[in-house]
Formats: sequence, C-alpha cells, structure tokens
Amino acid sequence: MESQHEDLSTPDKIREAYDSLTKEEEEVKKELDMLLSRHCQLDAKVRGITKVLPNLQVIHSDALQLSEMITFISTLAENVSAKVRQLDNARSRVSECQQRVHDLLDLQLCSDGVTAALSGDDYEKASAHVHRFLTMDQSLLEQTADDMQQDCATVSNSLSLLRNAAGQLQNIITLRFNEAVAADDLASVERFFKLFPLLNMHDYGLERFSAFLCSKLEATSLKNLRSAQKTSSSDKRANVIYADTLMLLFEEIARVVEIHQPLVETYYGFGKLFKVVSALQQECDKQSKLIIMEFSKQRLLERRVSMINEIERSTSQMNASGVVDPKEIDLLLGEITIMHSRYHLYLRFVRRRVTNDLEVGVPDVSERSDKQEKLDKMIHNSELCRRMQELLGVYLQLERFYMLQSVDKAVAMDTVEAGSTMSSMVDDVFFIVRKCIRRAASTGNLDGVCAVINNACAALETEVCPALKQQLRLGYPSGYLDLTQAYNVVMQGRLQPSDSEHARNTFLVYLNNADVSCEYVTTLCKGLCQEIPVASDQERAKLDSCLAGLGTVTASMGAIVDLGLQQLRVSAIKPRIAPWVDTFLTLSHHLTEEEFSSYEANEPFVRSLIANLDGLLSEFKNKLTPTNFDALVGILVTEVTGQMEKVVSKSEFNRLGGLALDKEVRSLVSYLNSATSWSVRDKFARLTQIATVLNLEKASEITDYWGSEAGSLPWRLTANEVRQFMALRTDFRSEDIRRLKL
Repeated sequence: MESQHEDLSTPDKIREAYDSLTKEEEEVKKELDMLLSRHCQLDAKVRGITKVLPNLQVIHSDALQLSEMITFISTLAENVSAKVRQLDNARSRVSECQQRVHDLLDLQLCSDGVTAALSGDDYEKASAHVHRFLTMDQSLLEQTADDMQQDCATVSNSLSLLRNAAGQLQNIITLRFNEAVAADDLASVERFFKLFPLLNMHDYGLERFSAFLCSKLEATSLKNLRSAQKTSSSDKRANVIYADTLMLLFEEIARVVEIHQPLVETYYGFGKLFKVVSALQQECDKQSKLIIMEFSKQRLLERRVSMINEIERSTSQMNASGVVDPKEIDLLLGEITIMHSRYHLYLRFVRRRVTNDLEVGVPDVSERSDKQEKLDKMIHNSELCRRMQELLGVYLQLERFYMLQSVDKAVAMDTVEAGSTMSSMVDDVFFIVRKCIRRAASTGNLDGVCAVINNACAALETEVCPALKQQLRLGYPSGYLDLTQAYNVVMQGRLQPSDSEHARNTFLVYLNNADVSCEYVTTLCKGLCQEIPVASDQERAKLDSCLAGLGTVTASMGAIVDLGLQQLRVSAIKPRIAPWVDTFLTLSHHLTEEEFSSYEANEPFVRSLIANLDGLLSEFKNKLTPTNFDALVGILVTEVTGQMEKVVSKSEFNRLGGLALDKEVRSLVSYLNSATSWSVRDKFARLTQIATVLNLEKASEITDYWGSEAGSLPWRLTANEVRQFMALRTDFRSEDIRRLKL
C-alpha cells in the first residue's frame, strides 16, 4: 500500500517500485507453494480429527460421571474422617484417664515401697520409687482424686509421704557418698553416684564425683612427684624423670576418663563428660604446675637461662662451653621435648573424647558449637597451657644456644681425613641442624619448629658460610701467579713448598664442602616438607614461608662455590691454558697437500693440547665432587674456546688449513665431552662455526649455511664476524667477501 503513495514521476523510481513488487510477488509465490506442499498432510490430519469427534462425546459423558463419583466419595471420606477424629479424641481421653489411674496406683505402690525399702536400707529400690514419683504430675494427681469425687486424703498422704521420703533419701545418699569418699571406698562411691540422677541431683552428683576423682588424681600425682625427687642420678631414666612424671599425670587423667566415661554416660546421659573433664583439667593445672616448678628447680633452668643471656649480651669472646655445658643442654632439651609431645598428645585425647560425647549427647548444632568453644577456651586459658608456652620459650632459647655452640664447635674442630674430599665440618654441622629441627618437630608446635628452622638458617649463614668463604678467599696456590694470592699466602706464612700442597688440598676440600652443603640444604628442605605435619593450608603456608629461608642459604652456598671456582679459574686454569693454546700461532695453517697429510697424521697442536688438558683435569678429578668437577670442566671449556678464538683470529688459513682446524675442533669437543657428564657442544658453538667458515671451498658457499642451523645449533656469529673470519682465508678475495648478502 505504501507504493501507492510513492513518487513515481521518474523512471528510476518506477523501476525501483517495479523491482520491489516483483520481489514481493516471488516471496508470496514461495509461501503459497509451501502451503500447497503441505496440503496432503493437512488433509490427513483433518480426516483423523473427523474420526475422533464421535469419541469426544463419549469421553465428555464419562468425565461427568467420574466427577459425580469423586464428589460422592469425597463427601463420604469427610464423614468418615470426622468420626475418626472423634474416636481419636476419645482414645486420647481414655489413655489420659488410664495414665491417671496408673499414676494413682503407682503412687500407692511407691508410697508403700519406699517405706519398706528405707527400713531395709535398700537405697537402690527406694531411689527407684522416688524417681517414679518425681516423674508424676503431682497437681494432676490431686485433681484426679477431686474429679472422681472421692476423699483425696489417701492421695495427699501418699504425696506427703513420698515428698518426705525424697528429702530424707537425698540426705542419706549424700551422707553415705561422703562417707564412702572419706573411706576411699570406690565401690560405694560408684554405688551412690549412680543414685543421684534418680533423685534429680545430676549436677550435685557430677560435682561431688568429679571432686572425688580429683582427690585421687592429686594423691597419685604427688606420689609420683615424690618418687621423682628421690630418683638417683645413676637411674637410666634420671635425665627424663620429670617428663615421665608429667606423662604419668596425663596418663592417669586418660585412665580416669576411659574408665568412668561409660558410667557417666549410662546414668547421667551423653553430653555430661565435659563437666567431669573440666574438673580434672583444673586439678591437672595444679599438679602440672608443681611438676614443672620442681623440674625448673632441679634442672637449674632459670640459672642456665640467665647465664646464656649473659653470654649472648657479653661483647667479649668468653668461652660459653666452659660456663654452660652443651651436653647438659642437650639432655635438658630432650626432656622438654618429651614434655611437649606428651602435652599435645594429652590435648588430642581430651578434645577427641569430649567432642565425641557432645556429638552424641547434644543434637543442636549451635549448642554443640558453644560447648566446643568452651572446651577450646578452657584448654587455652588453663594454667597447664600457660606453663607449657613458657617452657616452649625457654626451650627455643636453649635450642638456639645449643645449635650455635655446637655448630661453632664443629667448625672450630674441622678435620680432614686422609683420602677424603671433604672435611668433618659438613657432616657434623648438618647432623646438628637436622637433630635440632627434628627435635623441635617432635614437640608438635609448628611455631616452635619455624623458630628453630630460622635459627638453623642463621647458624649456617653466620658460622658456616663465613668459614667456607674465608678459606676460599685465600685462593688456590698454583705457582703464585696472581699477586693477590701471593700476598695472601705470604700473610698466612705459607712459603714452604710442603705447605703449598696442603694449601691446595685445603682449598679443594672447602670448595667441596660448599658444594655438598648446597646439596644438604636442598635435601633438608625437601625432607622437612614431608616430615613436618600440618593441619591446615594456613600452617602449610607458614611452613613454606619459613623453609624459604633455607633457599636463601642455598643461594649463599652457591655464591661461595662460584667464588671458589673463579679462584681456580684465575690461578689454575687461565695461566696454563694461554701458553698451551698460543702454540697454535707457531704453526703454519697455509698448508699444501703434503703438509696437510703430515699435519693430520701428527696433529702437533691438538694432541699436545689434549694431553695438557688431560693432565690438568687429572689433578682435580679425584679431589673434587662430581658437581664441582663438571663446573671446572665448564670453566676450562670456556677458557679454551675463548683463547682459541683469539689465536685463530691472529692466524691465516687456506682451504686445507681450515680443514685441519675443523678436525682439531672436533677432536677437542670429543675429548671434553668424554671428560664431563654433560655436553659441551653448546660452548663450542662459536668455535665450531668459525671452523665451518674457514673450511668453505668458496666464499659464496656461506650462503648455504647462513640463516640455517649449523650442526643443529643456531648461528652465534654475527654477519660482521663471519666476514672477519672469512678474511683470514688467503684464497678468498675481499671483493667476494664484501659482496656476500648476510
């Protein structure tokens, strides 16, 4: 319709309107064709619907009939359910009436039974009658008697009698329980403890029974402490007697809980163990305080800590081992470690027992969480926890002193056995470090372990690294070619020839010490990651952060190894390599066929160089660790390739001379590859490519190699360097070299 209003005054617009109408006509035609193609399907569906129409009327009538039936059944069900509700109410009233009758009958039975039981001192039966009475609704009993329009005097008398009996029985049970406690009669104590819940005296019974258990715990602990005080120094457990005493205290608490937990759960119900454990923990605080105080007194703990503090504050170099014996400190640390490990074991036992009891007895999650929080607060705020934390602080101070003194002594007493490539210092130091860290790990306190690891890092950084560095800074005496080394040796007073060999061996031993120390630190770090248990991701992050300090020590040790290797390079490698390689300049490399054959047969340069290198390496092969020896070979290769480049750049070659150089380079690579456990091809890449350039038949052949990998190695020479080395070929014209497109 819009086309009727369009402007058709120009041919272009008429053509556009015509095209639009044509397109619209085609679309309508396509749509019409599609509808016509579905004609058969629509006819089939219409025929199917026509056949179904008669059945729809039948279904409609059946649906109406079903609706009427459901309505009838619903009405009938409503009537039946009303009668059922009436019957249920009647049944409830009958049940309530029966319960009242039973209570009245039981009231009379309890009244008669409690009197007879009290007269016969049968407290269990009397308590059972009173418990049955206490579970009744006394006001409902009196109301029942009134409802029956009977004289309620009998009920009132029974109620009064049972109330009096309940009070009397409570007094008797309390008295007899106290008498059993005074007589230390465990069987009677447990007998009357079972009766308190029947008299609704749950809290009182738990309180009195807990007090009894605490008194037994106190007596046992004091007995063990007195026995520890009388222990002679010759006893094999004398060095850990107070740790044993504390352990006996924890074991006694665990035994009491183990034995009496079923009794409490059976008669008082689940969830009540926490109250008993709280009382036992208070008594544990008292007894552990006495044990730790006696331990501190007998082991002179405060005096030793004070002396160590004085030693650490002192600016003079006083002999600490003469004041405080590290061996005694070692024994003391072992005893403190046992105390802490038993303490953490005890805490795990208490938490597990109380938590399991709460999970069964306290179904409410929030209430259980509150009690669990109270348990944690009780443990953390206990006197025992505070004392153990103080003891841990003392332990860390003693452990630091012991470690530093022992490491310092190991460094001072360093010795080298004949034929050994290392001194005693390395094994001694790392034995001490591992021992201290593992001892700290046995305490079960991650913060303490991290502190000891930090102390170990400090000891290695301040004691071991300076000792290694000081010795390696003296240098490797090899003919005193280096003025600094010569000065150091003179200052050390080592001018005798016999001392030179000793100084060289000492240098190599300390270089090996530094290398093995790196390996030991790495191994120690990996071992600690696996050995030290962590309870959460947060603790794992804390431990990893602490172990990162060992990585710093490894870096320091590596720097010391590099220092020693550079000393070897300056004194033992570089001065020897230069003269050996310089013989290359004395030989002509502009060879005829006859000279090339003779050169190839005799190999005057490379055979002599390999013999000299082999002699040099043989001096160190059995004196260095495999890692240090490989590093030395790497330095040697670098020095050889560097010197070879220099002498090659000062020589002139023809085609045969370049071929001879290529074979010499290959011989060097083959020999040095066999001398080390890693490939040296990469270090020989430049020299190999120089030999390739000098071995070309024509200058233009370089384009076949350039841009591709030479011998599976990328080109290390620049285009200018290639031209410079090609210029050494006397048979290449400079114009050809300049025209090369590289």
